[in-house]
Amino acid sequence: MTEAAIFVVFPLCLAIAAFSDFFTMTIPNRVSAILLATFIVVAPLAGLGLVQIGFHLLAGLAVFGVCFGLFAFNVMGGGDAKLLTASAVWFGMTPSLVSFLMQVSIFGGILTLALLFMRARAPAILATGLPVPNHLLTAKKVPYGIAIGIAAFVTYPASPLMKAALARLH
Repeated sequence: MTEAAIFVVFPLCLAIAAFSDFFTMTIPNRVSAILLATFIVVAPLAGLGLVQIGFHLLAGLAVFGVCFGLFAFNVMGGGDAKLLTASAVWFGMTPSLVSFLMQVSIFGGILTLALLFMRARAPAILATGLPVPNHLLTAKKVPYGIAIGIAAFVTYPASPLMKAALARLH
């Protein structure tokens, strides 16, 4: 049961967040809450000790500090900050967290460039009749939940919880 939660909850929550951000430019608060609550329940069941759990929570706190500053300067949206914080808890203070954050930056940059390209050609794209959400072409914001979700899928296999779950299966 623990392995099933590790294999399903994190990826499902990140997929929901990415799709929600794509279609509505919002990330439901319950997604971040579910991520954090599930980690707190699953981590001890997966064999993480109190010290390890503490370092995972510390990773979330560190990411929250940076995200809060970015949010305060209107660089990052609140939903993105909460999602990134809750995701960081699953990676902990490990090299996988660094990899995850680097991938978020890379995919975020690619996403931003793609949106700038699309927004510069918004009239032509709208004229084609492609079913592109209007806010992607007109808003000034970037739905960073998409980049967070993609980065999570790329790096999650290297996370401590995923490695623990895979080790238990063998």
